[in-house]
Amino acid sequence: DSGLRFHYVAAGERGKPLMLLLHGFPEFWYSWRHQLREFKSEYRVVALDLRGYGETDAPSHKENYKLDCLIADIKDILESLGYSKCVLIGHDWGGMIAWLVAICYPEMVTKLIVVNFPHPSVFTEYILRHPSQLIKSGYYFFFQMPWFPEFMFTLNDFKVLKSLFTSQATGIGRKGCRLTAEDIEAYLYVFSQPGALTGPINHYRTIFSCLPLQHHEVIMPTLLLWGERDAFMEVEMAEITRIYVKNHFRLTILSEASHWLQQDQPDIVNKLIWTFLKEETKRKRE
Repeated sequence: DSGLRFHYVAAGERGKPLMLLLHGFPEFWYSWRHQLREFKSEYRVVALDLRGYGETDAPSHKENYKLDCLIADIKDILESLGYSKCVLIGHDWGGMIAWLVAICYPEMVTKLIVVNFPHPSVFTEYILRHPSQLIKSGYYFFFQMPWFPEFMFTLNDFKVLKSLFTSQATGIGRKGCRLTAEDIEAYLYVFSQPGALTGPINHYRTIFSCLPLQHHEVIMPTLLLWGERDAFMEVEMAEITRIYVKNHFRLTILSEASHWLQQDQPDIVNKLIWTFLKEETKRKRE
């Protein structure tokens, strides 16, 4: 309905159940490369470039990045792919969108899997009571400034972007699956295109007009995966999320893992997702 063109990468046969993957910031469909390969045997796996990212259209006005628009995008995409429901997986900001889609359109989501992002109500309430989380989320406030955040990312050949994934403080840890030179190159290629950072940062420029939420409850089976060494999100929020899920809820915290969980520990993440998907079907049969 928005008239925007969306870019996605798909694996697995058309007609198989849909698994829709929503990336975080500053990422694009490529952050799901390990999952595209893994789940294509039983699913039509679709990894999107969200509105404003990569090869998807990027409207210029920040009003076009309100959470309502982002939620409507997912509904439209599902329908245009020819599906009425999906297994929905989101990481980081894509996790925020996944929670909201599950809350607003529960009939479209058979199972919800979120990686390193708490229920949005937990996030807004927790941040107000815990200055330490407020500091970790300081970039939300920094991103409210026009043009300067984009400029910061481009300095020293995109040093900030590289260090997010590789530095000691925020990057994938020693025991993780480090990004290769080719992986880094893919990220740099996408975000070094003219204007490529404005759409992604615009997602954050409208957040204060959209939260807190009116509706909270999540009614489908939900899996929350969390890298404990997340430099941006305090792990305490993961456990509190449980109160908003009115169905089977499973939380798994990986002690050595970073914020970039599905790239950091792809084998473990894939295994945990398979277990969650299978155990629900088994439970139904019983």
